[in-house]
Amino acid sequence: MGEPRLARPLRRQEGEDISFAARLLGWYDRHRRRLPWRALPGESVDPYRVWLSEIMLQQTTVKAVGPYFDAFTRRWPGVADLAASPVEEVMKAWAGLGYYSRARNLHACAIAVAERHGGRFPDTEAGLRALPGIGDYTAAAVAAIAFGRPAAVVDGNVERVMTRHEAIDTPLPAAKKLVRARLADLLDPDRPGDFAQGLMDLGATICTPKRPACSLCPLEGSCAARAAGTQEAYPVKAPKRAGAVRRGAAFVILGPDGALLVRTRPPKGLLGGMTEVPGTDWSAGFDVSKAAPPLPVTRIERLPGIVSHTFTHFPLELTVFRGRLARGEAKGDFRWIAPADIAGEAFPTVMRKVLAHAGIGMEIGSGQAGP
Repeated sequence: MGEPRLARPLRRQEGEDISFAARLLGWYDRHRRRLPWRALPGESVDPYRVWLSEIMLQQTTVKAVGPYFDAFTRRWPGVADLAASPVEEVMKAWAGLGYYSRARNLHACAIAVAERHGGRFPDTEAGLRALPGIGDYTAAAVAAIAFGRPAAVVDGNVERVMTRHEAIDTPLPAAKKLVRARLADLLDPDRPGDFAQGLMDLGATICTPKRPACSLCPLEGSCAARAAGTQEAYPVKAPKRAGAVRRGAAFVILGPDGALLVRTRPPKGLLGGMTEVPGTDWSAGFDVSKAAPPLPVTRIERLPGIVSHTFTHFPLELTVFRGRLARGEAKGDFRWIAPADIAGEAFPTVMRKVLAHAGIGMEIGSGQAGP
C-alpha cells in the first residue's frame, strides 16, 4: 500500500479565524466523529483502511458499514491478504451489504494493487482512478485523506453543505461540477483530508437533510441558504424516473436432510456472482399462475404474501414457493448446501428475505438495497 501518513494533530481555531476552511477545521477539531476507519490525531493513516471504508460507504450508511468493516479488517488486515483470498469468500463476507459489484471490484482492485504496485496504493488521484472500481469520488477521498493531496472530495453530505452554503440551484448531478470547483478554491491545502472529513461530518450531524441545526454550524454566518431561510430547498435534484414494478417467483427447495437447493448467478450483471435459490425471470408481465419449479419436486406449496425489495432502478415483488426434492436430484448448475452452511453463503439481501419468508432462519444483512 502507499506510504501511510500521520493524521494532523488537533488544532483549535478561535477568535480571529474567519475563512471558510478555518471555521470548518476549528469545528472539526472539536467535534470530529470517532469512526473505526478514521485515524486519530497523531496516528498513521492507513490507505488500505481508507480505501476499504470508502468503497463500503458508497450508497450505504455508516451504521450498516461498521460491522462489515470490522469483519473485513480482522479477516484481511491488509490489501495483500484481501488479494490472496478467493473472490467467492469476499462475496460471502460482503453478503447483505448491497451493491455487489462493489465487492467484485474491491477484490479486483486489491489484486491490481498487490500485483502492479507492490502492495502500495498509488498516492495521486490519477493513479488511483486507474485501479478497478475507483471513480472520481473515491480517488479524491483516498488521495486527500490517506496521502494529503489537495483534492476536492464530493459525497452526498458535501453536496448538501455546499449547495446550501453557495445557494447552488443547478439540479444534481449537474451541480457536482460547480461544487467541486468551489471546493477547490476553499479547501485548506495543508489539511485536505481533515477538510474533506470535516465537511462530511458537518453534513452528517449538523447540515442534515431535514431540520438542519444551523445555529450550531460554523458556516452559518456565510451560508446563503441560511440567510434566505431556504436551507431545505437544497440540494435541488433532477426528478427520478421510477422503474416499473417487476415480479417473479422464487422456489425454496429442501432435501430430506434440510439441505437447500441453490445456484450461483453469472459473474456479471445484477447480483453477479451471488448465491440464489431457483426462480423465474423478473418481469413486469409475470404471470404467477404459470410459475413452475425448474426441477420436479415431490411437494410444492405457494406461501401467502410476497417478498418486496427495491433495487436502484426498479422495485421487485416475489411470490415464494416451498417444496421438497430428493437429495440426489440436483442437476445442471444447481447444488445443495447443508443447513449449517446456509448462513455463510453469499446470499444477497433479497434472497435472505426470501429464505426468511420461507421460514429458513438466518440473519438478514442490514445494508441498503442495490445491485
